[in-house]
Amino acid sequence: MNQIGLTDAAALPGKPTFDARAMTGDDGLAQIVLDEKVYTLRITKAGKLILTK
Repeated sequence: MNQIGLTDAAALPGKPTFDARAMTGDDGLAQIVLDEKVYTLRITKAGKLILTK
């Protein structure tokens, strides 16, 4: 997965930045693992992000 460059003032300089649509693919879902726990990242129909355990 590639990081993207943003000119948005909200982006923190020097921090990894990722495109959520690229992460989630066509179905708008991605799994993220943290300490052997799986979380689901979802893009809603309204274009919001939800992260659930």
